[in-house]
Amino acid sequence: MTQLLKGLKLNRKRHDSSPQTRMINRDGRTSISRIGMSRSPWQDVYHRLITLSWIRFLGLVGSLYLATNTLFALLYLADRHGIANAEPGNFWDVFFFSVQTIGTLGYGSMYPRTFYTNWVVTLETFIGILWIAVVTGLMFARFSRPTARVLFSQIATIAPYNGVLTLMFRVANERDNQIVEAQLKLALVRDEVTSEGEAVRRFHDLKLVRSQTPIFALTWTVMHQIDETSLLYGQTPESLTASATEIIVTLMGLDATLSQTIHARHSYIAGEIVWNMRFVDIIVRLPDGKRAVDYTQFHKVIPFSEPTESMM
Repeated sequence: MTQLLKGLKLNRKRHDSSPQTRMINRDGRTSISRIGMSRSPWQDVYHRLITLSWIRFLGLVGSLYLATNTLFALLYLADRHGIANAEPGNFWDVFFFSVQTIGTLGYGSMYPRTFYTNWVVTLETFIGILWIAVVTGLMFARFSRPTARVLFSQIATIAPYNGVLTLMFRVANERDNQIVEAQLKLALVRDEVTSEGEAVRRFHDLKLVRSQTPIFALTWTVMHQIDETSLLYGQTPESLTASATEIIVTLMGLDATLSQTIHARHSYIAGEIVWNMRFVDIIVRLPDGKRAVDYTQFHKVIPFSEPTESMM
């Protein structure tokens, strides 16, 4: 364990001394900024509303709702005697009358009694119908959007496996269902210089020992053998850091519950790859003889020199 802590500290120190920005954040989103791209805030409104966080989405919907009722309250104030049983000139009376109108509640204590107010009520009711339809559609689209709950190990390891140096990391399905026909792809991204002297950021596919599984229900240890054909062959922690190497993981599959395609992304930068370490065995046997997965050990690694049982 002492060797493990020293190894992790060494990797962290190396990473801190040469900070590296990642293309894919831990939440699967890209971290690339766009400069010089002028876009109107009204372009692709639907996509923006779907991809907003829930806090921002609910805050925007609530703000528009209050603003709409405030606007119609001001229109109702233009006719001081247009609403029965409302105090003339009282903003809150007409505001709550607007709330009842836009939601088609109609409690009955207040009602329009002039031609002008009836037309305002007609306009607000029409807008209310559209408002409810749009917000309901957006809420359904956000709830029905397929999402993956895939857990990636916090670090990746490079250590011998079956006599071959191998890059390994773990993934797990956090839900109790199954991901059918799960497929995983691995790409290496690093800084390179062309023969013309041009600096480029280039993608390379990495071959996996097993790139798909018919049923992904528990855990999956992903392996890439570092042989003579691998781009990681002959690399060192220093060379990976110098070239700003990043390992990008993409996983796709069919959610067995929703029958919809889901996907997840993750990445490992040079400082998150530890050498001569292996993941601890997380398959345990219960007292009744059944096998179980111990997720409390999911991210833990131990030095390769320690005796090991069969690995996932």
